[in-house]
Amino acid sequence: MKIFIDAHVFDNEYQGTRTYIKEIYNILVKRNDIEFYFAAFDIENLRANFPLESNVYFIKYKSKSKFYRLGIEIPILLKKYKIDYAHFQYVSPLIKNCKTIITIHDILFLDFPKEFSLFYKLSKKILFYISSVRADILTTVSEYSKQRIEHHFKISSKNIFVVPNGVNELYFKEYDKFISQKYIYEKYGIKNYILYVSRIEPRKNHASLLKVLPDICEIDKSISIVFVGHKSINSKDFEDTLDSLPDNLKGCTKLLNHIPNNDLIILYQAARLFFYPSKAEGFGIPPLEAGAIKIPTYCSNTTAMGDFRFFKNTFFNPNDQKEITDILIKALNSTPDKDKLNDISLEIKENYSWDSAANSLISLIPLKG
Repeated sequence: MKIFIDAHVFDNEYQGTRTYIKEIYNILVKRNDIEFYFAAFDIENLRANFPLESNVYFIKYKSKSKFYRLGIEIPILLKKYKIDYAHFQYVSPLIKNCKTIITIHDILFLDFPKEFSLFYKLSKKILFYISSVRADILTTVSEYSKQRIEHHFKISSKNIFVVPNGVNELYFKEYDKFISQKYIYEKYGIKNYILYVSRIEPRKNHASLLKVLPDICEIDKSISIVFVGHKSINSKDFEDTLDSLPDNLKGCTKLLNHIPNNDLIILYQAARLFFYPSKAEGFGIPPLEAGAIKIPTYCSNTTAMGDFRFFKNTFFNPNDQKEITDILIKALNSTPDKDKLNDISLEIKENYSWDSAANSLISLIPLKG
């Protein structure tokens, strides 16, 4: 059995699909009855993310162009290496010369059209739909996304399989908070901060957190807000809110990008609390990572995040600015319940495992012999 994995996301900025591929296939490559062919332009980056096993092959794309990749190069590679199954995130080539696994993480642009450009909506809808209906195996990451794919693409739910995200074991390791705080302060010059990990785009609702800054600074003048993530879609509300902050508060925000994974984990550990005001997610990994690390986590209760019932006491409506302000003020005046935080971490570990996700995916593929 030969499985081809389109890993071009490893050529670009960090995003959830990259984590999905890395975590699942780092587990699956341990199977010696399958050959795995990972393809990207930067194969040195692939080698840094996947084990160098005898059943693992790295293929270098000739171009970073998605049109060349999907239209010409991948069909040639699939035929050349006699691939049995090819796994794509969202979009597969128009020429189909082997069986395909398509993972559609979300179709939020159809439920929240105001958050996306017209070109984005039109192009993605067509490409996602064609790839989905032609897939031999169609997967998604949450029950929410499964229901929305069924609704918008008119695909029977029995033909859509949920292979959920998980949380890496590193997030469950014990740590010394004081040491983590010292490291982050010495390297990044930040302390006593509220953390939000997510790429910046309108639906992620970063502005709602910024708008609370004047209120929370009255409670604690040393508090700051740290955003970790690159800007993927221009968010005018975020930029306008940031620009309108008084000069004495602008220094209370910090935007970080291209953070090494080890540092990201320590950023979580050192945080005072984690806040996730996203309006819409197909899944939402960061609040689970924060919960696994046992820091107080406040999470939006909309879309797929409504499944995170262990956050029920810290859920909030991301569309209600007053509620966001009230819950943050309450959070800063509260003492963390360590027993509750420990219970949340245990529940996340039990329910969101990459081993389970990998097993779910491979069980869908009829293996030869």
